Amino acid sequence: MDLTVYLAGEIHSSWRDKIQALAKEKDLPLTFVSPQTDHDLSDDIGENILGEQPNKYYRDDAASSINNLRTQVLMNKADVVIALFGEKYKQWNTAMDATTAINSGKPLILVRPEKLIHPLKEISNKANIVTNSVEQTIEVLEYIYK
Repeated sequence: MDLTVYLAGEIHSSWRDKIQALAKEKDLPLTFVSPQTDHDLSDDIGENILGEQPNKYYRDDAASSINNLRTQVLMNKADVVIALFGEKYKQWNTAMDATTAINSGKPLILVRPEKLIHPLKEISNKANIVTNSVEQTIEVLEYIYK
């Protein structure tokens, strides 16, 4: 049984690469999808497709519409969502993706450092499982196949 896993979370670190490498080491039949991780492309996609916008507000709005469509399509096809909350970057998109997964009935694994226990208590309570590391997360996915 192959599963598709949506990797929600910040795009500035290599956590996705680590998850994929750990899954490959364990020979787990997983396909990974994610938000657009090319930050410049994500910001520019509205104007790339729809043309120059009159100001920054409309530029961001056009890009957001296309990025939200992409996220919706990929998340709807996913069997599991992993939402990683890092310690370093703003996490608005992670919170939005995790909430979307919850509201869509998608199984959600929340990866959260200890220092974010309090700020994420409500969303943690709604997740199927909360882990402290990508290693624990892979162990959860591996358990599905046992």
